Amino acid sequence: MKSVGIIGGLGPETSAEFYLEVVFGCQKTNTEHRPLIVMSSVPISYELENEEIINHNIADASKEYLVKEAKRLESTGVDFLVLPCNSLHVFIKEIRDSVKIPVLSILEETTNFIKSNGFKKVGLITTSATIKYKIYDKILKANNIDFIIPNDSQRAEMDRVIQRLTNGTRLDADRTAIMSVIQDLKSQGADAVALACTDLQLLKPSDNEIVVFDTMRVLATSTVENILA
Repeated sequence: MKSVGIIGGLGPETSAEFYLEVVFGCQKTNTEHRPLIVMSSVPISYELENEEIINHNIADASKEYLVKEAKRLESTGVDFLVLPCNSLHVFIKEIRDSVKIPVLSILEETTNFIKSNGFKKVGLITTSATIKYKIYDKILKANNIDFIIPNDSQRAEMDRVIQRLTNGTRLDADRTAIMSVIQDLKSQGADAVALACTDLQLLKPSDNEIVVFDTMRVLATSTVENILA
Protein backbone atom coordinates (compact mmCIF):
# COMPACT_ATOMS: atom_id res chain seq x y z
CA MET A 1 0.00 0.00 0.00
CA LYS A 2 1.10 3.53 -0.73
CA SER A 3 0.97 6.31 1.84
CA VAL A 4 -0.81 9.64 1.37
CA GLY A 5 -0.42 13.13 2.77
CA ILE A 6 -3.58 15.23 3.12
CA ILE A 7 -3.32 19.01 2.97
CA GLY A 8 -6.35 19.50 5.21
CA GLY A 9 -8.18 21.86 7.51
CA LEU A 10 -9.99 23.65 4.68
CA GLY A 11 -12.50 23.21 6.25
CA PRO A 12 -11.78 20.98 9.24
CA GLU A 13 -14.98 18.92 9.30
CA THR A 14 -14.66 18.11 5.61
CA SER A 15 -11.05 17.05 6.16
CA ALA A 16 -12.22 14.65 8.88
CA GLU A 17 -14.90 13.25 6.57
CA PHE A 18 -12.32 12.85 3.80
CA TYR A 19 -9.99 10.97 6.15
CA LEU A 20 -12.78 8.56 7.12
CA GLU A 21 -13.78 8.04 3.49
CA VAL A 22 -10.22 7.03 2.65
CA VAL A 23 -9.74 4.77 5.68
CA PHE A 24 -12.98 2.85 5.22
CA GLY A 25 -12.62 2.85 1.44
CA CYS A 26 -9.30 1.05 1.80
CA GLN A 27 -10.79 -1.37 4.33
CA LYS A 28 -13.32 -2.63 1.77
CA THR A 29 -10.46 -4.05 -0.30
CA ASN A 30 -7.54 -4.49 2.10
CA THR A 31 -8.47 -6.27 5.31
CA GLU A 32 -4.91 -6.67 6.60
CA HIS A 33 -4.09 -3.20 7.93
CA ARG A 34 -5.02 0.47 7.86
CA PRO A 35 -3.47 2.80 5.29
CA LEU A 36 -0.67 5.16 6.31
CA ILE A 37 -2.15 8.66 6.25
CA VAL A 38 -0.45 11.87 7.34
CA MET A 39 -2.68 14.94 7.62
CA SER A 40 -1.64 18.56 7.97
CA SER A 41 -4.29 21.01 9.13
CA VAL A 42 -3.29 24.23 7.37
CA PRO A 43 -3.12 27.04 9.99
CA ILE A 44 -4.88 29.59 7.81
CA SER A 45 -6.30 32.63 9.61
CA TYR A 46 -10.06 33.08 9.92
CA GLU A 47 -9.68 36.50 8.34
CA LEU A 48 -8.05 35.02 5.26
CA GLU A 49 -10.61 32.20 5.10
CA ASN A 50 -13.50 34.67 5.20
CA GLU A 51 -11.81 36.86 2.59
CA GLU A 52 -11.84 33.92 0.20
CA ILE A 53 -15.37 32.71 0.96
CA ILE A 54 -17.22 36.01 1.38
CA ASN A 55 -15.15 38.50 -0.63
CA HIS A 56 -14.05 35.94 -3.26
CA ASN A 57 -10.38 36.94 -3.12
CA ILE A 58 -7.85 34.10 -3.02
CA ALA A 59 -4.69 35.67 -1.65
CA ASP A 60 -1.08 34.67 -2.35
CA ALA A 61 -0.77 34.15 1.40
CA SER A 62 -2.86 30.99 0.95
CA LYS A 63 -0.41 29.74 -1.64
CA GLU A 64 2.44 30.14 0.81
CA TYR A 65 0.55 28.11 3.44
CA LEU A 66 -0.22 25.33 0.95
CA VAL A 67 3.30 25.08 -0.43
CA LYS A 68 4.75 25.00 3.08
CA GLU A 69 2.43 22.18 4.16
CA ALA A 70 3.04 20.25 0.93
CA LYS A 71 6.78 20.32 1.61
CA ARG A 72 6.24 19.38 5.26
CA LEU A 73 4.15 16.36 4.24
CA GLU A 74 6.67 15.33 1.60
CA SER A 75 9.38 15.33 4.28
CA THR A 76 7.44 12.65 6.21
CA GLY A 77 8.02 10.22 3.36
CA VAL A 78 4.47 9.88 2.00
CA ASP A 79 4.11 8.68 -1.59
CA PHE A 80 1.64 11.27 -2.86
CA LEU A 81 -0.46 14.27 -1.76
CA VAL A 82 -4.09 15.35 -1.99
CA LEU A 83 -5.87 18.64 -1.33
CA PRO A 84 -9.62 18.13 -0.62
CA CYS A 85 -10.57 21.73 -1.45
CA ASN A 86 -11.76 22.95 -4.85
CA SER A 87 -11.13 26.70 -4.56
CA LEU A 88 -7.49 26.39 -3.53
CA HIS A 89 -6.74 24.27 -6.59
CA VAL A 90 -6.09 27.65 -8.16
CA PHE A 91 -2.58 26.93 -6.78
CA ILE A 92 -2.32 23.28 -7.88
CA LYS A 93 0.58 24.05 -10.25
CA GLU A 94 2.54 25.83 -7.52
CA ILE A 95 1.93 22.96 -5.11
CA ARG A 96 3.04 20.37 -7.67
CA ASP A 97 6.12 22.40 -8.55
CA SER A 98 7.13 22.62 -4.89
CA VAL A 99 7.44 18.85 -4.31
CA LYS A 100 8.89 15.82 -6.06
CA ILE A 101 5.99 13.45 -5.32
CA PRO A 102 2.67 13.27 -7.22
CA VAL A 103 -0.24 15.51 -6.21
CA LEU A 104 -3.73 14.35 -7.17
CA SER A 105 -6.02 17.07 -8.52
CA ILE A 106 -9.68 17.20 -7.56
CA LEU A 107 -10.26 19.02 -10.88
CA GLU A 108 -8.77 16.20 -12.94
CA GLU A 109 -10.46 13.45 -10.94
CA THR A 110 -13.85 15.19 -11.13
CA THR A 111 -13.47 15.65 -14.89
CA ASN A 112 -12.62 11.97 -15.27
CA PHE A 113 -15.70 11.08 -13.22
CA ILE A 114 -17.93 13.25 -15.42
CA LYS A 115 -16.52 11.72 -18.61
CA SER A 116 -16.74 8.13 -17.36
CA ASN A 117 -20.41 8.64 -16.50
CA GLY A 118 -21.23 10.29 -19.81
CA PHE A 119 -22.56 13.53 -18.37
CA LYS A 120 -22.80 16.27 -21.00
CA LYS A 121 -24.00 19.32 -19.09
CA VAL A 122 -23.05 19.68 -15.43
CA GLY A 123 -24.30 22.19 -12.89
CA LEU A 124 -21.57 23.46 -10.57
CA ILE A 125 -22.47 24.52 -7.05
CA THR A 126 -19.34 26.02 -5.57
CA THR A 127 -17.84 29.13 -4.00
CA SER A 128 -17.96 32.43 -5.85
CA ALA A 129 -14.16 32.41 -5.71
CA THR A 130 -14.01 29.15 -7.69
CA ILE A 131 -16.25 30.75 -10.30
CA LYS A 132 -14.40 34.08 -10.26
CA TYR A 133 -11.02 32.44 -10.85
CA LYS A 134 -12.49 30.06 -13.50
CA ILE A 135 -10.92 27.10 -11.71
CA TYR A 136 -13.01 24.51 -13.57
CA ASP A 137 -13.49 26.36 -16.86
CA LYS A 138 -10.33 25.34 -18.72
CA ILE A 139 -10.35 21.65 -17.88
CA LEU A 140 -14.07 21.19 -18.56
CA LYS A 141 -13.93 23.05 -21.87
CA ALA A 142 -10.83 21.07 -22.91
CA ASN A 143 -12.86 17.89 -22.39
CA ASN A 144 -15.94 19.20 -24.23
CA ILE A 145 -18.04 19.26 -21.06
CA ASP A 146 -20.71 21.95 -20.90
CA PHE A 147 -21.45 23.45 -17.50
CA ILE A 148 -23.77 25.97 -15.87
CA ILE A 149 -23.52 27.89 -12.62
CA PRO A 150 -26.04 29.43 -10.20
CA ASN A 151 -27.07 33.06 -10.63
CA ASP A 152 -25.56 35.91 -8.62
CA SER A 153 -28.03 35.79 -5.73
CA GLN A 154 -27.78 32.00 -5.49
CA ARG A 155 -23.98 32.19 -5.43
CA ALA A 156 -24.08 34.74 -2.62
CA GLU A 157 -26.41 32.48 -0.67
CA MET A 158 -24.16 29.45 -1.24
CA ASP A 159 -21.19 31.46 0.05
CA ARG A 160 -23.04 32.15 3.28
CA VAL A 161 -23.96 28.48 3.58
CA ILE A 162 -20.34 27.45 3.04
CA GLN A 163 -19.10 29.96 5.60
CA ARG A 164 -21.46 28.50 8.19
CA LEU A 165 -20.33 24.97 7.35
CA THR A 166 -16.64 25.85 7.76
CA ASN A 167 -17.55 27.19 11.21
CA GLY A 168 -19.33 23.97 12.20
CA THR A 169 -22.93 25.11 11.69
CA ARG A 170 -25.40 22.90 9.82
CA LEU A 171 -28.92 24.22 9.21
CA ASP A 172 -31.89 22.49 7.62
CA ALA A 173 -32.65 25.78 5.90
CA ASP A 174 -29.25 25.66 4.21
CA ARG A 175 -29.91 22.17 2.88
CA THR A 176 -33.23 23.45 1.52
CA ALA A 177 -31.39 26.33 -0.15
CA ILE A 178 -28.98 23.94 -1.88
CA MET A 179 -31.88 21.77 -3.04
CA SER A 180 -33.53 24.84 -4.56
CA VAL A 181 -30.37 25.62 -6.54
CA ILE A 182 -30.17 22.01 -7.72
CA GLN A 183 -33.76 22.24 -8.98
CA ASP A 184 -32.96 25.43 -10.87
CA LEU A 185 -29.86 23.94 -12.52
CA LYS A 186 -31.90 20.89 -13.48
CA SER A 187 -34.54 23.13 -15.10
CA GLN A 188 -31.74 24.68 -17.20
CA GLY A 189 -30.81 21.32 -18.66
CA ALA A 190 -28.11 20.00 -16.34
CA ASP A 191 -27.93 16.19 -16.44
CA ALA A 192 -25.84 16.11 -13.22
CA VAL A 193 -24.91 18.52 -10.44
CA ALA A 194 -21.45 18.66 -8.88
CA LEU A 195 -21.01 19.80 -5.30
CA ALA A 196 -17.79 21.56 -6.29
CA CYS A 197 -17.12 22.83 -2.79
CA THR A 198 -16.17 19.92 -0.57
CA ASP A 199 -17.95 21.42 2.47
CA LEU A 200 -21.36 21.14 0.81
CA GLN A 201 -21.41 17.36 1.20
CA LEU A 202 -21.86 17.87 4.95
CA LEU A 203 -25.52 18.76 4.29
CA LYS A 204 -26.01 15.62 2.13
CA PRO A 205 -28.21 17.16 -0.58
CA SER A 206 -29.75 14.73 -3.07
CA ASP A 207 -32.39 14.56 -5.78
CA ASN A 208 -34.40 11.63 -7.12
CA GLU A 209 -34.42 12.92 -10.70
CA ILE A 210 -30.82 14.01 -11.25
CA VAL A 211 -27.40 12.78 -10.15
CA VAL A 212 -25.89 14.97 -7.43
CA PHE A 213 -22.28 14.01 -6.85
CA ASP A 214 -19.73 15.14 -4.32
CA THR A 215 -16.26 16.13 -5.54
CA MET A 216 -14.83 15.24 -2.12
CA ARG A 217 -16.03 11.66 -2.51
CA VAL A 218 -14.68 11.54 -6.08
CA LEU A 219 -11.24 12.57 -4.80
CA ALA A 220 -11.48 10.12 -1.88
CA THR A 221 -12.24 7.26 -4.28
CA SER A 222 -9.24 8.16 -6.44
CA THR A 223 -7.07 8.45 -3.32
CA VAL A 224 -8.07 4.93 -2.26
CA GLU A 225 -7.30 3.59 -5.72
CA ASN A 226 -3.84 5.17 -5.60
CA ILE A 227 -3.14 3.85 -2.09
CA LEU A 228 -4.06 0.32 -3.17
CA ALA A 229 -2.38 0.46 -6.57
